[in-house]
Amino acid sequence: MPPSSASCYLTYVVAQIDHLHNEARYEPHTNATFTQRYFFDATYYKPGGPIFLYIGGETSGESRFSNLRNGIVKILAEATNGLGVILENRYYGKSWPTNDSSTDDLRFLTTDQTIADNVFFAQHATFPGVNGNESLNAPHTPWIMYGGSLAGGQVAFTMKTYNDLFAGGIAASAPAIAKWEYPSWYNPILKYGPSDCISRLVGIIDKIDEVVDSGDKAAIQEVKEVFGLGAVSDIRDFAQAISYPLGGPFDYPNPTWQELNWNPPDDSQDFYQFCSNITNPAAPANITAVDTKLAKYTQGEPWTGLGNYAAYIRGVIVPLCTSGRLDTTDEGCFNTQNATYWSNTANSADRSYLYTSCTELGAFISAPRHGPSLISRVLNGTYMQSWCEQSFPPGQYSSIPSRPDVDVINNYGGLDIHAPKLALIDGEADVWVDLTFHSHDKPGIRVSSDKYPSYLIAGAGHHWDSSPRTGVKSVEEEPDYIREAHLWEIRTAKRWIAAWGKGGY
Repeated sequence: MPPSSASCYLTYVVAQIDHLHNEARYEPHTNATFTQRYFFDATYYKPGGPIFLYIGGETSGESRFSNLRNGIVKILAEATNGLGVILENRYYGKSWPTNDSSTDDLRFLTTDQTIADNVFFAQHATFPGVNGNESLNAPHTPWIMYGGSLAGGQVAFTMKTYNDLFAGGIAASAPAIAKWEYPSWYNPILKYGPSDCISRLVGIIDKIDEVVDSGDKAAIQEVKEVFGLGAVSDIRDFAQAISYPLGGPFDYPNPTWQELNWNPPDDSQDFYQFCSNITNPAAPANITAVDTKLAKYTQGEPWTGLGNYAAYIRGVIVPLCTSGRLDTTDEGCFNTQNATYWSNTANSADRSYLYTSCTELGAFISAPRHGPSLISRVLNGTYMQSWCEQSFPPGQYSSIPSRPDVDVINNYGGLDIHAPKLALIDGEADVWVDLTFHSHDKPGIRVSSDKYPSYLIAGAGHHWDSSPRTGVKSVEEEPDYIREAHLWEIRTAKRWIAAWGKGGY
């Protein structure tokens, strides 16, 4: 039956909860199945055309419709007479193997099981009403995967493990390496953000940390009160709250640097509005006076920009806690140290993503050990690790590791990941770039080849190649740096399709 768009059709595949009966980590094994949703669009399909499989990632299938309608899947399908399909990931949307999300219930939410879903789907999917439906499975028809962010990693790992089944895979902004802490999330903001805004933030954070390190409880309390967060008891919760306009690897309430987009209708300007407030030279006197209010704690040195920063937090972030009970886990409030809150086992995308972070992916919010920082240095891996411990106590069959088992991800190749027919495309200004193939932690310049294609989009953010492209009618209308990335993806896909079944690559 069709969902909200007449061209996108919803159907289901009955998938195995446990694909890997030879793996001891999944004992006791199960033969149970679950219903996994997928959505397809055959608008551009002609018999003999390829299948483009968009991996849904950490959200519902419906949230990815824009990619079928006008985004990357539409671009590729239109250029190759292909059929586009979104596969909703296990434990997201309405594709739940279990009725609850206890530690035991989530034990089959792993990278290995998820990429096995991709394989099973490619071999068993049906597309009602499409000519030649009976022969559209892999390997009879060329299948090309696309995934961005977490799903990009899943595409890369699928291509590493099951390469012969797929004609190709495009992994965008894919975390190729996992780490417990990820302070590099803030590096693109430090590097590319408005310099006067960045310098003010760095200076204020240095001074906050100086006060915190002094152990002066009265001074620390006064700092919190300046921001309107005096009631927040845990200094780490305070530090996270004032970092919200910047974002972070896991939790933030408003659009940030990560939500910037090359296409104005899809863009969120909240980050730049935040910086404009911090650097406002015409702020009222009662705001600018706050810059010297805490100078008594820093040898008389003013906290340049503090008044504007604090006013923004008080005016935009604090009101998100609509109950006014700042030090609670009420909606929009700031306490994260409530075990009862974390122990709620109801199914949700946030809980599934947290489980993956706690068990395999890591990338916990953390300030750098050295050098300039946009967030307080009280934030480190132990902060988010406490959420893991409270959320996922040991079950009868399963328990989470004391820290994420990052080797699960890193054993696929880390920053050296490569496989024939795997294209790796990243954004230069993406907050996640240092977990990707184009990480700054890997010295030298990456040179692409037809066998191991790669592309770094100048100035781009998080998988900008999969933007919804609202209002954009053709690739030719796009800015040159996005247009050329899309044309490269089209050329790459066409090479894969031409080589499929001919022993190429």
